[in-house]
Amino acid sequence: MRDARYEMSLVTRLGIGDTSSMDCPFKTDKEPAYYGSYLAVDKLLALQAPLSLIEGKLKAHDEMLFIIVHQTYELWFKQILHELNACCEVLRKPSADDDGPDMNVVVHRLKRIVEIWKLLNQQVDVLETMTPLDFLDFRSSLEGASGFQSTQFRQIEATLGLRMEHRFRPDYYKHTEIGGFSAADYQTIVEAEQGTSLLRLVERWLSRIPFFDDSFWRAWDEEQSASANPGTTKFWTHYRKLYEASLSERDEKADLLSKFDDTFFQTGAGDFSPASLRAALFIMLYRDEPLFRLPFALLNTLIEIDEQLGNFRYRHLQMVRRMIGTRIGTGGSSGEQYLQGAVNKNYIYKELAGIITYLIERRNLPQLPERLHQALRFSSK
Repeated sequence: MRDARYEMSLVTRLGIGDTSSMDCPFKTDKEPAYYGSYLAVDKLLALQAPLSLIEGKLKAHDEMLFIIVHQTYELWFKQILHELNACCEVLRKPSADDDGPDMNVVVHRLKRIVEIWKLLNQQVDVLETMTPLDFLDFRSSLEGASGFQSTQFRQIEATLGLRMEHRFRPDYYKHTEIGGFSAADYQTIVEAEQGTSLLRLVERWLSRIPFFDDSFWRAWDEEQSASANPGTTKFWTHYRKLYEASLSERDEKADLLSKFDDTFFQTGAGDFSPASLRAALFIMLYRDEPLFRLPFALLNTLIEIDEQLGNFRYRHLQMVRRMIGTRIGTGGSSGEQYLQGAVNKNYIYKELAGIITYLIERRNLPQLPERLHQALRFSSK
């Protein structure tokens, strides 16, 4: 057995039993934070006010679920706008650091938005535990109100880059009568649409990519041929031939090659210029080059955000079909028909997704000039 004097000595040295050494390390003169007050829980929980709550009794049980789910949507929409505005702030810089903190921050925040949209899509499962009869218990009291009137959702669409004229049935958005927006909310949406969208900022960033400067390609010795497009670089002349060779007999070759020329050398597509789409295609083709890993992740994440938004609209469409069939929406829209049109048309980054049509097999990619290959490394030594 240990000597008792040794144990007492150890206790003394470690300060065990000495209350003066047991003060809380976070103790300050400042009033400590408290969970409930920091999160304003009392205020938050007081915000659910079902219209069917009469004399303290909730007549339509599922109205509480309906309110909480939609309030939760709005909280997440606020976070999405917070992330989008931060991304736009970075990309407004005259020159973003493509292999440094700037691009990493943008990609990280966009990926967070993807995960939030996945969560919002899963939340529909909770809402669908409400049956059509449960919804009819309080639907009539919502007349005039609709999820269509979510100002934050429209701000998200506008900030991402969905222009009014590209929406399905844009006339639905241009009034403040019953079923439309309040005057203040309408003005908020107009201001969001007048700002520089993330899509526009990404288009400008792509257009600035310098890797088609002649200095990179002077010594390039890949096969050369007469260009079908005036001003086309040696690389794109060669790549067009490789793309044509990659098409199968079942592909509409003439149509695809015509679209290739139009998209990348003549008119571009949507709000993207030919130069920006060439840069996006080049990044996708050479995504394994170190300097292109973050730019590729940015483009891929924008496409994924668009997919998740499409899923969100589709889940909403399916839920409306399940709840009210083909009846008119509470906001006065055509209900199912309007939602189906929005699912089909209101994509924002479909031009980026469409670039996939023009990829070729990795093994057939032209070898890059040595000077450009070195420029795409993290170190050019």
